[in-house]
Amino acid sequence: MKKELEAIISQKLAEFHCTLLMEEMKNNIRRLRYYGVKDVDIKTVLYGEELPKLVITKDFKIMIENREGQEIKMEPLVKAVFFLFLRHPEGIVFKHLPDYREELTNIYKKLRPLGLNSRSMRSLEDVTNPCLNSINEKCARIRAAFISQFDDHLAKHYYIEGVRGKAKKISLPRSLVVWE
Repeated sequence: MKKELEAIISQKLAEFHCTLLMEEMKNNIRRLRYYGVKDVDIKTVLYGEELPKLVITKDFKIMIENREGQEIKMEPLVKAVFFLFLRHPEGIVFKHLPDYREELTNIYKKLRPLGLNSRSMRSLEDVTNPCLNSINEKCARIRAAFISQFDDHLAKHYYIEGVRGKAKKISLPRSLVVWE
């Protein structure tokens, strides 16, 4: 009976300490937010995961460092959009996409060594036309490619996001991008 009572007391004491620790964590998280720390950074600390480097190989494969053979696969046009946004850490406003058509075309040409046909040129025009939904579809495919490999709290550093009407960008620090 005495051991059972001690076990119950010990369990209740542990629950009480856990409650206190949780309250302390909540208060610390509130303070971090007050000082401007982003939720994604707080989650990175909580989960103890550092952002892995993104490696772009010479043959344009998108690899995650320290994850043996983990390639992020994308269709050439989707990959070209991803590379365009990687090249612009400041972001791109979708309505200004026509200004980036030539740069995107040059990236796409490198991903399609056999050249561009009329269909691929039309796809490029569509993706840089802010009146069409093509760019949103490509961004959704990029997002899906990374979410299939990571939890969303990590994946969101690697895909294109932003507020409607403002510059959309990839938040991954460019110091974590390695171009071979």
